[in-house]
Amino acid sequence: MRLPVVLSLFACAAFSACGESPSGDEAAPSMEEPEQASVLPNGRTAAEQIEFRKAEYKKLAGNFKDIRDSLKSGAPDMSLIQAKADDIEAGTKDMGDWFPAGTGPESGLKTSAKAEIWTQTEDFANKVMAFQTAAAKLAMAAASGDPESIAPAFGATGGTCKSCHDIYKAKG
Repeated sequence: MRLPVVLSLFACAAFSACGESPSGDEAAPSMEEPEQASVLPNGRTAAEQIEFRKAEYKKLAGNFKDIRDSLKSGAPDMSLIQAKADDIEAGTKDMGDWFPAGTGPESGLKTSAKAEIWTQTEDFANKVMAFQTAAAKLAMAAASGDPESIAPAFGATGGTCKSCHDIYKAKG
């Protein structure tokens, strides 16, 4: 059974601290740079990219929550809904770039992104585009100021999120 990268590094560090290598030799083995420290074409490491992705999704989730809460309040705050819908649309613009190779489960880093993102790239790209389209429609509906048109656009946008999560996001 292959130890995860973190455990392997911990074992080497523990043996190095004692002046021994895992094999019992006096000198610690030379370690190659962990894969997650490699720089991606976008200039981030895999760990930085995963943290960036998590932060962007957290912003999107906050915007969705704010719109939902406002719509349910009985007196929707149209300026808040418009701003949050605009933020959602803007947040989706480069979403397809959030998943460069090397930032999935194979990185050994904690991520909810499932390997299927990189094995079913066409379907994943289509789901991202559907979300982007729905987010644009939500922003247009919000700009109208009509809660009756915002609610269905909001539901459709949330539905595109769920359709992606069902396949491409690990539970938990």
